[in-house]
Amino acid sequence: LCVPSDQALREKVMTEAHSSPFTIHPGSTKMYKNLKQYFWRNDMKQDVATFVSKCMTCQQVKIEHQRASGLLQPLEIPMWKWDEISIDFVTGLPTTQKRHDAIWVVVDRLTKSAYFLPIRKNYNISKLAKIFRQEIVRLHGNPTFIVSDRDPRFTSRFWKGLQKAWGTRLKFSTSFHPQTDGQSERTIQTLEDMLRACALEEMGNWDEYLCLVEFAYNNSWHASIKAAPFELLYGRKCRVPICWKEVGERLIKDPELIEITNEKVAVAKEKLKEARSRQKSYADKHRR
Repeated sequence: LCVPSDQALREKVMTEAHSSPFTIHPGSTKMYKNLKQYFWRNDMKQDVATFVSKCMTCQQVKIEHQRASGLLQPLEIPMWKWDEISIDFVTGLPTTQKRHDAIWVVVDRLTKSAYFLPIRKNYNISKLAKIFRQEIVRLHGNPTFIVSDRDPRFTSRFWKGLQKAWGTRLKFSTSFHPQTDGQSERTIQTLEDMLRACALEEMGNWDEYLCLVEFAYNNSWHASIKAAPFELLYGRKCRVPICWKEVGERLIKDPELIEITNEKVAVAKEKLKEARSRQKSYADKHRR
């Protein structure tokens, strides 16, 4: 769709793409990638960058990231979707009416699709195991590997025994190289930015709109895989309110769907290999 040179209309489109509950303040690159799928106009990339740079909410919630010590230790690329996952917690959040004060982040290492689960930071491992079974295993089965830090709950005999019984192996980041699990670390940083943006706009208790944050994250373009996690996971684009036309309505026959899905996974693996190489080179260069 070609956008005319009507400044008011352009501002409305960019505001909807940046500040709506279904997008929640993406960066300029993600916002441009999302918009260009449906709209075209001259200098759109520069206009988007300017628009985002002037967003007061984004300026207030931007996180500064200091250089980490040690060289990056990348993990192997998983063989299939939700075969290997990363898990971690976002803590230090205000307590909601439902008494949630933390978020459990669960990320598929191949497609980068993620779940943001509202929890209480004092949940014991038995409670977390039940949530994991209900929210993750129910939808994706048991993963082959789980990558996490050395939180006492994840190193407990109960958690280790449970995962062993389920046929899942555990990988822990070391104290010397905590960035081994850099994917969930970066996801948490993104999540914290988005949550702060929501909180600043007084959208109520954060656990009430956490589903929108999850939706926005999974349907945003990611540089490392050159696509949105939703598209790689399901083999098609997700219909979102900003798409003011029908998207992905054609019926896909099963053989074609399988072929498309396999192609998406193959592309994801290649993009992740390229991104891993770039990430390691950049990270090692900028670590002390």
